[in-house]
Amino acid sequence: MKKSLFGIISSAIIIVLLGLSQFIQGQESLIYQLPPEAIIEVVDAWQTPSVSISPDNSFVALLERPGLKTIEDLSREELRIAGLRIDPATNGTSRQSYQTGISIMKIDGTGLRKVTGLPSNLKISGFTWSNDGSKFAFTNTTAKSIELWVCDVSDLKAKKIADNLNQVLVRGGRYSRSGGFTWLSDNQSIIFQVVDSERGPRPKPSSTPAGPVVQENRGKRGAARTFQDLLKNPGDKMIFEYFATSQPMIYDGSGVMQIGPGGIYSSISPSPDGHYLMVSEVLKPFSYVVPYYYFPTKTSIWDIKGKELKVLYDMPLRENLPRGFDVVFPGPRSFGWRADKPATAYWVEALDEGNPKKEVEYRDQFYTIEAPFQGDPVEFIATKTRFSNITWGNENFAVLYEGMRKDRSRIVSSFDPSNPMTSKKLMMEYKTDDRYGNPGRFYTSRNNYGRRVLLFTDKSKFLILTGQGSSPEGDRPFIRKYNIQSGETTELWRSEAPFYESVQEIISIKKNLVITSRQSKKLPPNYYLRNLKSGKISAITKFENPYPSLEGVTKELVKYKRADGIDLSFTLYLPAEYDKEKDGPLPTVLWAYPREYEDAKAAGQVSGSPYSFTRVRAGSILSYVTQGYAILSNAAFPIVGEGEVKPNDGFVEQLVANAEAAINKAVEMGVTDPKRVAVGGHSYGAFMTANLLTHSRLFAAGIAESGAYNRTLTPFGFQSERRTYWEAPELYYTMSPFMHADLVKDPILLIHGIADNNSGTFPIQSKRYFSALKGHGATVRLVMLPMESHGYAARESLLHKHWETLQWLEKYVKNH
Repeated sequence: MKKSLFGIISSAIIIVLLGLSQFIQGQESLIYQLPPEAIIEVVDAWQTPSVSISPDNSFVALLERPGLKTIEDLSREELRIAGLRIDPATNGTSRQSYQTGISIMKIDGTGLRKVTGLPSNLKISGFTWSNDGSKFAFTNTTAKSIELWVCDVSDLKAKKIADNLNQVLVRGGRYSRSGGFTWLSDNQSIIFQVVDSERGPRPKPSSTPAGPVVQENRGKRGAARTFQDLLKNPGDKMIFEYFATSQPMIYDGSGVMQIGPGGIYSSISPSPDGHYLMVSEVLKPFSYVVPYYYFPTKTSIWDIKGKELKVLYDMPLRENLPRGFDVVFPGPRSFGWRADKPATAYWVEALDEGNPKKEVEYRDQFYTIEAPFQGDPVEFIATKTRFSNITWGNENFAVLYEGMRKDRSRIVSSFDPSNPMTSKKLMMEYKTDDRYGNPGRFYTSRNNYGRRVLLFTDKSKFLILTGQGSSPEGDRPFIRKYNIQSGETTELWRSEAPFYESVQEIISIKKNLVITSRQSKKLPPNYYLRNLKSGKISAITKFENPYPSLEGVTKELVKYKRADGIDLSFTLYLPAEYDKEKDGPLPTVLWAYPREYEDAKAAGQVSGSPYSFTRVRAGSILSYVTQGYAILSNAAFPIVGEGEVKPNDGFVEQLVANAEAAINKAVEMGVTDPKRVAVGGHSYGAFMTANLLTHSRLFAAGIAESGAYNRTLTPFGFQSERRTYWEAPELYYTMSPFMHADLVKDPILLIHGIADNNSGTFPIQSKRYFSALKGHGATVRLVMLPMESHGYAARESLLHKHWETLQWLEKYVKNH
């Protein structure tokens, strides 16, 4: 029977009071522990080098990757302000991943050469080829600075061209894919930013406050997500401005010079011809309630010397954020450059004031403006649904993507850029959650500006489609020719069992040459040259299996049905030399992550490939197969709502039904002991785990990593749920394990990073849930990992996490 709203609120208050109480007993002082040697071997496995293919498809770069970070690495000073995590010693982002060496070889895998002139203790990031593939650039991080280096492929002699790069905003701006710098189309010049040389010593805000910290809203309706690492006081504002302010620079192949004034630049994007810059500058006032990318921002066009030519948009401070599917801010958004033109800027504006419920003929208008940027913008093309993207081709052809998140629709149309509105023609239409029906994406290649544009073939009569090729047999990537006139497709190639092979680069459709990544259950991924016509392949790389201890482990894609008929699947891993007849049913770990669907058919589709090599992340539970456990990995946990029924309206019931179906299938196969099954998950999977232990007795124990357990702490929505707590209080109450802590009867292990900055999964979620469970006498253990964020990175943390989890499983599952 449903509780009344008064009952919900009363129960919530009681549980919150329980959560706020402090329990002294039961705390442990514990040093980092080690799991069994087989687990350590997997965690410390050799890291396969990263691979980067040059734009001209002539060379391959192999970037060596180090082992895991240490807890000492994570313990460096870190500033957590304005939605950023800053390393103040280097003026870059903290927790950065690096490579430690570079080798170059020919595209056929021969002629391997090492780069010379590199410094010791190399920490490479942002490796980027010049547009013609003749050079590459990268950053090197030292103890006190970030350096910019370049290297010519002809001699492989690296040289440093700049010190003291400012990369504080690299992850948030449009630099995120280029390492904080950008090559110009002349293949000589690079745009980057350095620390302001005149900024002086670091500010030291007074520890004595000058007054209260005040926030105010004057009647405007708007919601903000539960952001973390925000500015908290005037001192934080000073620190943010100090570290985020930079000076734009240009390297022209011979020297370095300043361009434009110093400022806080979240993006500096050169035009395709390299003559202009699109610049986004963060301005004051700063905010205490949103990250820096919602602060006032001016987007403008500069010439290459730094002179401002035109302001495209002065975005005001945005603290009241749009809520709901397909709701956007009014005003310009999605700025960029046309890839097929030398210097044509574009942006998009909502014609419905950002409100998808408003009845309008067109939702979004796409605008352009050409160099020298002195006239008014041109209304280029409008969309009936929300604009997504344009893939440019040539002066007569481009492809437009649009759709609506609410109904997961995607519409793909062609048009003639010289006459966009009247030439628009539907190419394909599909649902984004329908993996089997996804037609793929049109392949692109680099033009003379180094920008990616549509690849035409057969006298521009055909395009090339590539995609994952999802099917009931698993993913089978493909290459297809698309007839522009008829819309018909012809398959040129498709991945075949017993391999999983995916397209990395198309060298020449005319010559039938492509580069693929090929793997199988036993063979690790490697790069190959493939002839589409003859089927001949030759290896480019020859990486070995990094997990010899897992050889003999069996992998199987298992399909089954939920009680209501929805198709489900999991990937089953069994220990090496396991004999079902001899060894009998095993203790089992089910690991999953729920996903919402509005179509039962889409919910039952298979994801992944049964023929892919098992790559085991350092924190993965797959390594527990070495300890005698059966693993049900990637178990399908769809939450389906069709018609007027929203997916989460039946969240709890569907979770339990998914779990029952998975366990029943594994028991039916004879590999699982139904009395010895654990459930686990990370983030939303942890939320699932807590709910399953709350509303069922299917599991002997649970492992919940970095989860959120009280949905009233995310009151403006979570995951794909767009209803607020005030619109659906019973839903939030029902879905919150915290509210039902008195129902948990089976042991649950809670693990959380103390420095978790993921929106919604505050560390306090696990702390308060532990208190509530303990207050009701549950068997529960809380492990807070020092310095760790939402995903765990330090070797010590990961090994200790495995130790904790295996101790829990051995006690409450294997020997249950």
